[in-house]
Amino acid sequence: MGILAKLLKALNSDSSPWQLAFGFTLGMIMGLTPILGLHSLILVFVVLFFRVNISSFLVAWALFALFTLPLDSLMASIGESLLTTESLQPFWTALYSSTFGQLTQFYHTLTLGSLIFTLLLSPVLLFASKYLVIQYRVKVMVWVNKIKLVQFIKGSNFYRLYQALGE
Repeated sequence: MGILAKLLKALNSDSSPWQLAFGFTLGMIMGLTPILGLHSLILVFVVLFFRVNISSFLVAWALFALFTLPLDSLMASIGESLLTTESLQPFWTALYSSTFGQLTQFYHTLTLGSLIFTLLLSPVLLFASKYLVIQYRVKVMVWVNKIKLVQFIKGSNFYRLYQALGE
């Protein structure tokens, strides 16, 4: 529940829509791919190193993890078709022969298929989530701030104290 509150606070703050969108997109990749792998470690480093909203990352991770089971067969078939393509066999053999290739675990159909699936879906989700953040701020946040009760609460000393403690 605390993560959702932090996400709502980030949506209502001056955080860049790109920060929220990148957090949501990287959370989708983390949620739909197997957790144990080199790609997961790289994703965590990207989230921590760059200015990505961690709340949107965690919410998206949890949300997209719910879709993993229904999409597993599709993602595994994508991986299987890539791994069994004759023209790619020398590449997969060379990759598996290296230490780096073994760390990537791309020899697993689900790992490879889910990573390809999420990477193809990422640009669409990135721009869609940025658009939704902007629309939320333009329409929903403005509407909520017009409600008399919200105006009353924001005008109180208690709210100012709460804001000061939150910073």
